[in-house]
Amino acid sequence: MEHLKKKRSFSWRDLLYKALLFVGTVALIVYFLPRDGKFNYQYDINKPWKYGQLIATFNFPIYKEDATVKREQDSLMASFQPYYQFQKSIEKDALNKLKENYHANLKGILPSTDYLRYIERMLKDIYESGIVSTENMQELHKDSVTSILVIDDKLANPRSTDHLYTVKKAYEHLLAQADSLHLNKDILRQCALNEYITPNLIFDQQRTETAQKEILSNYPWANGLVVSGQKIVDRGEMITPETYNILESLRKESIKRNESIGQSRLILGGQILFVGILIMCFMLYLDLFRKDYYQRKGSLSLLFTLIVFYNIVTAFMVTHNLSNVYIIPYAMLPIIIRVFLDSRTAFVTHTVTILLCSISLRFPHEFILTQLAAGLVAIFSLRELSQRSQLFRTALLVILTYAAIYFSFELMTENGLSNDFSKLNVRMYTHFITNGILLLFAYPLLFILEKTFGFTSNVTLIELSNINNDLLRQMSETVPGTFQHSMQVANLAAEAAIRIGAKSQLVRTGALYHDIGKMESPAFFTENQSGGVNPHKNLSHEQSSQVVISHVTDGLKLADKHNLPKVIKDFISTHHGRGKTKFFYISWKNEHPGEEPDEELFTYPGPNPFTKEQAILMMADAVEAASRSLPEYTEESISNLVDKIIDSQVAEGYFKECPITFKDIAIIKSVFKEKLKIAYHTRISYPELKK
Repeated sequence: MEHLKKKRSFSWRDLLYKALLFVGTVALIVYFLPRDGKFNYQYDINKPWKYGQLIATFNFPIYKEDATVKREQDSLMASFQPYYQFQKSIEKDALNKLKENYHANLKGILPSTDYLRYIERMLKDIYESGIVSTENMQELHKDSVTSILVIDDKLANPRSTDHLYTVKKAYEHLLAQADSLHLNKDILRQCALNEYITPNLIFDQQRTETAQKEILSNYPWANGLVVSGQKIVDRGEMITPETYNILESLRKESIKRNESIGQSRLILGGQILFVGILIMCFMLYLDLFRKDYYQRKGSLSLLFTLIVFYNIVTAFMVTHNLSNVYIIPYAMLPIIIRVFLDSRTAFVTHTVTILLCSISLRFPHEFILTQLAAGLVAIFSLRELSQRSQLFRTALLVILTYAAIYFSFELMTENGLSNDFSKLNVRMYTHFITNGILLLFAYPLLFILEKTFGFTSNVTLIELSNINNDLLRQMSETVPGTFQHSMQVANLAAEAAIRIGAKSQLVRTGALYHDIGKMESPAFFTENQSGGVNPHKNLSHEQSSQVVISHVTDGLKLADKHNLPKVIKDFISTHHGRGKTKFFYISWKNEHPGEEPDEELFTYPGPNPFTKEQAILMMADAVEAASRSLPEYTEESISNLVDKIIDSQVAEGYFKECPITFKDIAIIKSVFKEKLKIAYHTRISYPELKK
């Protein structure tokens, strides 16, 4: 009953996890999708219409070209007069301040009242003409404004900008006119005249903008009308500038209609439904065929991170009109998944991602076909990444695939292309080359993803299997017998893995490291003993068993110390599974008849193998070690040995938890027999030369 409760609790947690993953992924993708209406036709001036006959389904105006609109609006705005408020109080305040200052201190500076009358008269003239701020004057000159409208007592009167003053210009004018009346400029400068000069024409921004909007709102944007049912263009017809303008008008009007609140909600609902269906299909695929990925959070995180990332990048580029989406290396996605997971998942993930990205585009048809073909080529050409040159080859094949698919589209849609290749869209082929170059960045990116999501790529495995590696070199020096044993096991296991379709590089690397724990006590293992010295003679069977078993735990400690990946640690812990140290276990039972030993003292910590590769290593390790003790090497003795050891492992249930079949085991047996026969074949004896 308690077991059923735990199982039910686990299933509920699992369901909740999948539901949250589904909702989060759909929400993220839909949030970044563009929601403007789409006009899904591709056309250009002097190019043939690729589609069927286009008939107008509603009335719409023929809008003027952007260049024409800009020219006409600029012409209208050139004669526009901005509004300025005339402030009478500023002049009055300035004159009152002058009189006050005259009685306070200017009387002592000015030699006669002629100076005061001159200043008053000039200030009145300047204020009558109008003073604007320096910034306003600069704007007027910048916009080439020749006159403004001055609002005085609710009346707007035009005034030429040539007669307007700035504070600086007014001050200079006041001094300049002094010469005509033979007044001393130096005396006037001592009067701080700039204190009485303040802008009295204040820019009325609100009224000016209202007037501008009114002018533009009355501007005729269209110069014609297309009525519902009218033919716009037919298949094969050349797009003239006039037709192009009509198509652009139809596109603008279609987008306007789709921008209504009701239409936006429909678009949003459609996007949620479309994305939800595709993500649901993808999760069903994982649940049916790759259930183990739900258990490995790193795999699931990688898959959904890549799907969301590519959709966000595509939507961002489309929304902000950044270059062409064909420069995005979509083929990198199946490459990454193929390297870390498998080909089928790579293609399914790639297909789902491309279909999701296509709804952001105006022309999804050719995008889907091109990207799917490129993804298939990438998966096929890069089954196993172990060298940089493989990625260069894949990038080249992807570029050629893009070019071939797009060229076929051009042949089908462009009239006369076979006779005039100047019509080729060279820019698109440049994008394909850029895409291929960006694809090369998959190599360093794999390292980052490997560390982020806890994967181990073939590149890392190859680096680890280099015998010049510090740990392997130390092993060859400390425990040479074990090192030779590991090399032989690696060869046996790798060959078997190739024959049954398992990961050969993974099992080879795991085999090289599976016995590294023996470096902690090399003399206790027969392959490293020399001179007939056996330290087990001084130990009890239980103690000897614990020493031998400790090479697994010691190996795991060394693996942690040298930062070996988890997949390699799994080989160390599973290569004996939950088996027993049979020599010491049987010896103990023979010496203690009728008694039962403490089983744990003679049992390896395990666990049993849970992958094909770990099962292969367990078989190879046991067979290779046992083969060294054969009294003679014949085809029969080797065959019997292999059958006996592997059959006993199967009988003891070591492979119940791993996905290996009886057919796989039969193939592995035959591989081991072949390899061992070659390794232990009898050499012929060379004849001696008779005298």
